[in-house]
Amino acid sequence: MQPIAHYQQIIADYFESATISKEPSNLYAPVNYILSLGGKRMRPVLTLMTAEVFDTDCKEALPAAVAVEIFHNFSLVHDDIMDDAPLRRGNQTVHEKWDLNTAILSGDAMLIMAYQYFEQYEPQIFQALAKLFSKTALEVCEGQQWDVDFENRTDVTIPQYLKMIEYKTAVLVGAAMQMGAIVAKTSTQNCKDIYNFGLNLGIAFQLQDDYLDAFGDPETFGKQVGGDIIENKKTYLYLKAKEFATVAQAEQLSDYFTSHPEDSTQKIATVKELFNATGASAATQKAIEEYTLKAFETLETMDIATDKKEALKAFGEKLMKRNV
Repeated sequence: MQPIAHYQQIIADYFESATISKEPSNLYAPVNYILSLGGKRMRPVLTLMTAEVFDTDCKEALPAAVAVEIFHNFSLVHDDIMDDAPLRRGNQTVHEKWDLNTAILSGDAMLIMAYQYFEQYEPQIFQALAKLFSKTALEVCEGQQWDVDFENRTDVTIPQYLKMIEYKTAVLVGAAMQMGAIVAKTSTQNCKDIYNFGLNLGIAFQLQDDYLDAFGDPETFGKQVGGDIIENKKTYLYLKAKEFATVAQAEQLSDYFTSHPEDSTQKIATVKELFNATGASAATQKAIEEYTLKAFETLETMDIATDKKEALKAFGEKLMKRNV
């Protein structure tokens, strides 16, 4: 296994050389644009890394990794439309730079393009990848719909919230890793275990994102701290705060999470105080640790060398120590 930067460079080099110059340009220019914005590209990196975990040249997994990255960016284009978001990775979103109809159609094209990359594999591998991809893509859509539904609900439970982030975020992390295992033609059990490793790490990652949204360093977080509070999102932090709150604290939380003040500075500060006072902050950090450890437990059952288990564990630990 190589350092993370090695796999990131392979992905970056591919997208720098893979500009689509087809007509109509208004369909493909937005595709080139969103893929050029980069980002951490964690998911395709995991696909390449997993292939090498199972003793296969990571470049054999490149088409699958590219498919994962294109699908992820397709979902971002459509998510940005649904959220009416003006910026993505510090740049204009596709629907802002072009228009709504162009963004919808270019996103649709990206979903189809992602499937086309699997055609580079032999039939048996193609079938396994496409089957996993279809299941995952549908789950991501289900997770996104739950996220939308939850915005207007006051009865969301913690198990329901965990299921939502599992589908919206974690299943694609698990699938990205399993695709690398499928390309490497490892055992069915190894495929299952590496998927579960990615799934649990993905849940931990999203819970940490919830935590950092409230308590991250504004200098390094990369987006507005307190954004979820401003938008009244019922995150894990909020749900735990409601669970542990006194009657007075619960009423205060409910009041704040139905308000839309012009200046949210006081709202953010008070809600963060409530998250700390109720124990929700500590409970969220504990959940992050538990899902990370759950991911590490699956490594013990996998039929791979000890140094590779340690490398995957180190990757997980690095991911959970991020502040952005």
